[in-house]
Amino acid sequence: MPDYEEFFRQYARAYERSLGESVDVAAIRAFFAEGFISVSVGGRVAAGANDETFEEALIRGYGFYKAIGTRSMKVDRVETEALCENHDRVRVYYSAGYRKRNGAEVSIPFDVLYLLQRRSGSPKIFGFIVGDEMAIYKQHGLVDETGQPA
Repeated sequence: MPDYEEFFRQYARAYERSLGESVDVAAIRAFFAEGFISVSVGGRVAAGANDETFEEALIRGYGFYKAIGTRSMKVDRVETEALCENHDRVRVYYSAGYRKRNGAEVSIPFDVLYLLQRRSGSPKIFGFIVGDEMAIYKQHGLVDETGQPA
């Protein structure tokens, strides 16, 4: 089985680099398969392709993360389970750091469930399930009731 802890630590480092001047789209895209699905707890299921549209979504997404004060992303722990030949389920527990507009620092723990394919060279994410990010951002005062940066 691949070293998923190191895989996701590298992913978190690419995430943090993307909070800087420009989004490291090449690095982020390298973690994903050619096609993937995303699911949120609200029931939203989306299929995506690792193409220019994904690149544009990454740029918009990181713009939003920067606007709400995201400063860091750290892997706290990783739980792995083999699903079937060459496919694994990996739950990653993260801590994200934010700076609110009033200067207060906030750390928010969360987890994401990933589905990965084992491939030669490096595994690839082909699916992920996330919690209700907006509810968490609202709870911590990072966005207002409309979902805009607070």
